[in-house]
This record gives sequence, C-alpha cells and structure tokens, in this order.
Amino acid sequence: MTVTIVGSQLGDEGKGGIVDVYGDAADVVVRYQGGDNAGHTVVHDGHEYKLSLVPSGAVRGKVGVLGNGCVVNPATLFEELDALRERSLDPDVRVAERAHVILPYHRTLDGLEEDVKSDEDLAAGTTGRGIGPTYEDKAGRRGVRVGDLLDPETLRARLEYAVPRKRALVEDVYDLDVGDDVDADAFDVEAIYERYREFGRRLADEGMTVDCGRFLAERREAGDRIMFEGAQGTAIDIDHGIYPYVTSSNPTAGAAAVGSGLGPTVVGDGEVVGIVKAYLSRVGTGPLPTELGSVDGQTPPDGGRPGESDLAEFIREEGGEYGTVTGRPRRVGWLDVPMLRHAARVNGFTGLAVNHLDVLAGLDEVQVGHSYTLDGEELLTMPTTTEKWADCEANFRRFEGWPDVEWSTVAEDGYDAIPENGRAYLEYVAEEVGAPIYAVGVGPGREETVVVETPF
Repeated sequence: MTVTIVGSQLGDEGKGGIVDVYGDAADVVVRYQGGDNAGHTVVHDGHEYKLSLVPSGAVRGKVGVLGNGCVVNPATLFEELDALRERSLDPDVRVAERAHVILPYHRTLDGLEEDVKSDEDLAAGTTGRGIGPTYEDKAGRRGVRVGDLLDPETLRARLEYAVPRKRALVEDVYDLDVGDDVDADAFDVEAIYERYREFGRRLADEGMTVDCGRFLAERREAGDRIMFEGAQGTAIDIDHGIYPYVTSSNPTAGAAAVGSGLGPTVVGDGEVVGIVKAYLSRVGTGPLPTELGSVDGQTPPDGGRPGESDLAEFIREEGGEYGTVTGRPRRVGWLDVPMLRHAARVNGFTGLAVNHLDVLAGLDEVQVGHSYTLDGEELLTMPTTTEKWADCEANFRRFEGWPDVEWSTVAEDGYDAIPENGRAYLEYVAEEVGAPIYAVGVGPGREETVVVETPF
C-alpha cells in the first residue's frame, strides 16, 4: 500500500510533521521531486531536526529515498547525513541514479537569474540553491545525473560539454567576469570533476545509489508500506500553480509516479493526503488575495491589507512563519478556499491533515476567503492565469474564534476535545474540499497531532 503526502497550498504547510506522524506505519519514505530548497522541520523525542533534502522519515529510522524526480546537491546530502549521525542517528538514505545533480554553476546562475527577475517583479522567491537551473538542464538534456558520478569518463564528458556553455552565459549574457565577479571554481571543469568524483566514490562506498523504480517495486512486493513525500505545494506546481511564481517541478500527486518509477496505478490505488495550514503563508513575490498586512520586498505595491499588520504579525509570530531554509519572514493571510478546491481536484485527495489550528486560537474572529469575485462573477476555484488571480477580490466568510486551550491535552483526548468553534471551522474546510479530516496539528511535536484516521 502507498500513502502520498501533498501540500495543498504554497508550501510550508507542515508536511514533514505529518510524514513523521504517519511514518511509524511506513517502511520506506520517498521524496519524489524538489531539492534542498524544501525545508522541513521534524520534532522527535523532544529534539528538533531541520532538514532540506533528507526525507523526513529518516529521523525515525525508516529507509529514505530521493527519487529520480529530485535534484540532488551531494554536499547538502552529506552535510545533513553527517549532522544526523553526530546526533546518534543512523539514517538509511538511498539516491536514485536517474536523479539529476546540482552543480556549482547552477547555484551561481540561480542567483544571477533571480536578480534579473527581481528588476521586473518576476522573482519567484527562489532560495538560490540551483534548483531551477538544474531542472532546466534536465529538460535541455545537458544535465549530470547521480549515476554519472559513479562513471569517471561519463562525468568528465558531461562537464566538458556543459561548463563552457555556462561560462559563456555568464560572460556574454550577464556581462560578468569569471574569477572577479563570480567564483572561478564554479566554472572550472577540473575543479568540479575532482570534487564530484569524490562525492561519487562516497555514494558508491556507502551503497547509497539505486535504480529507484526497481528498488521500490521490490520493496513493495516484499510487503513494505511506501510513503511518498512531496515538497512545496500545489499552488507553486510548475504546471498547476501561480506561474511564474512557482517551483521548477511538480509537487502534485501525479508526480509521485513519475518521480519514483512506480506506476500511476500504484499511487492511485493508495491514499493521497492533502496537508492544509489553517491559514495561508507564502515566501516570495506575486499576488495573494487573502493577504494580511504586507512584507517589504515581497508584497506587491497594491497588495496586502496594511490595516491588518498587527493581526499579520500576531499570526507570523505565533506560527513561526519564517522560512526554514532562508529565515525570511513569510507573508500570511486568511485561508484561501478556492486554492484548496483547486488542489483537491488536481491531486484527488482522499483525506486532509489541517495544521496550526492552535495558532489562530484566542482570536475573536477567524475569516476564510470562501470565493473570489472576478469581473463581476463569483469564482469558487483559482483562475488559470496568475494575472487574473491578481485581479480577484476575495469574498470572506467569518467564524467565531476558539479559545487557547491546553493543546497537548486536546491531542491526547482526541478530535472531540477540540473547541467547538474550531471543529466547525475544520468541518467547513472538509465539506468545501470534499475530503474528510484525517489529522489536526495543534503544536510542533508529533505528539501534538490529533489523529482521526491512519491512512495505512
């Protein structure tokens, strides 16, 4: 059996925590897209682990797999593995040989491209870790894959083809000097070759690389339970999100098949759990119809609700709304229900996990964006273009707030212990999305999750 965990919003929904909660029943946890831009925090035995590449389940002793749909920075991978081992953990992580490798020039070019886009208000809020340029090279058939790190001749040939072109891009398009304006080693074939051959040796010595689809098929045939872990969220999916303010891969459930090598009938025969934050958060520029307050450098000049800055700051502080990878303050807003309806249709959710219900506790009133008005017409789901989304006016529904209670006790006592108004809020979300509530997060620890249904 499989369970796929998918972000239903703009990322930062708390997917890692839900993977941790449901991970006890899983044997293998698979990341199927994204790279080390996917910050997630796991709390286990009172200790907090901040990860950006290693699958969340590895903290709990599960086999973690980085699928062929991922882009992998070996330096980040080994930094995280070594850090976990220093904390007396023994993570078992496998890497698909078909996954693409993030190289030094990808990171340099990512920063240069984002600087140019920021001048045109097109910046996507990238972490600058080379994710987009690596996926570009994958699509352009000039990438380096993990399997190439194991083959010296292939690795050198790939680099000798790619590096001169990347150097020319810096010099001729960006009009910069390699060595003075950008790091020379990032565009030096020999320097890259030596460093990444060493990564290849370590991957081989530790037996980490796999033919992902075959590996997972064998584990499944042996009776293992497999959990697919998506990074980011549906609304920043490159096909189904708010383009161009999107990530460079597909966080949606369909990518679990493509990015792992198991067929769509395998993924579709399992559970697909949509992770929802009880409000909305976002790092990066672009429209956000339900935004409260504003964030300098991210909220468009005519966006946000400056009169609600105190409320925005309350939610940001209570929810710890700062990027796991970047530390940047996230924009916050009321829950956007048209976004959730869109996510439910795209992913086929069988259940929902709603996180951070406790963050909204103590407010006299909680609102949701129930629908949009665009050109005089009510819309119940997101329009196809981001430009039209920017023109949408959110129509709000109001809910009476719920008290701030002892949430750890609520987690122990179960769903009925959630304050009545909080349950009314959750039941509204479930009805609008068309999927039942499987879990409710009421705190950062896995023991602070109200588990209603276990998908395995």
